[in-house]
Amino acid sequence: MKEIISTTKAPQAIGPYSQATIAGNMVFISGQVPIDPALGKLVDGDIKDQTERVMKNLQAILSEAGCDFSNVVKTTCLLSDINNFKAMNEVYGKYFPENPPARAAFAVKDLPLGALVEIEAVAVRK
Repeated sequence: MKEIISTTKAPQAIGPYSQATIAGNMVFISGQVPIDPALGKLVDGDIKDQTERVMKNLQAILSEAGCDFSNVVKTTCLLSDINNFKAMNEVYGKYFPENPPARAAFAVKDLPLGALVEIEAVAVRK
């Protein structure tokens, strides 16, 4: 069985998917783009601003699932430009000050809504 996670503190899905699903003790969080949930639109700004919004969206979904960043075991980061990797990493790293999760990072041709970054996460509930 799976449990669907949804919170108004993160953007609603822009397609036929859930913000997150729980299966057993695993939490699978869909890729988050930098949409401000209060405004329902992409945040203005550079890669650091957009990464900060993505991480806040992930944080809200983790919280709704009864987790925090210490529960995250794997992330996948998608960047519209690999030259933004260093700046994205600076913001991302603040959320994992110790024992960071495994991670993959890729440059892709385009991201939804013209976002500069999208991040998905997998967490384990204790």
